[in-house]
Amino acid sequence: MKIDDIDKRILDCLIENGRMSYADIGKKLNLSRVAIRERVNQLIEKGIIEKFSVVINSEAAGKKVSAFFEVDCEPQYLVPVAETLVNHPSVVSCYQMTGPSTLHMHVLFEDFEQLEQFINEEIYKLKGITRVESHILLRRFKSRNGLKI
Repeated sequence: MKIDDIDKRILDCLIENGRMSYADIGKKLNLSRVAIRERVNQLIEKGIIEKFSVVINSEAAGKKVSAFFEVDCEPQYLVPVAETLVNHPSVVSCYQMTGPSTLHMHVLFEDFEQLEQFINEEIYKLKGITRVESHILLRRFKSRNGLKI
């Protein structure tokens, strides 16, 4: 599906405020509520909009430690390791990457004890892990919640 300028503007409105009503989007774009609803439904049907969700401030919710992990593992263990790690409730995202690191993960914890426990009891116990490197987030300058088109 080709995305035109109107679709881009609708997506921008929804990225800014996913709860914005179709009527309010329509007023902003000089279109009817029905036209906006039809366009949003088409964006959903074509897979451009995957889902609607809420963005939670992790620090305000008690997750004060944000860490990024680079995890190398033997090729035959890549999928089982990834499947195990993504099922852990602290793992926010996990990607297979090119370059020296096989898996790149973002993980949130309440404190450094949880971080240490995750490393020792979850990661190090997995078969096939060859290297683990972690980076602790000190300050966030920008975090994008939605793709700008």
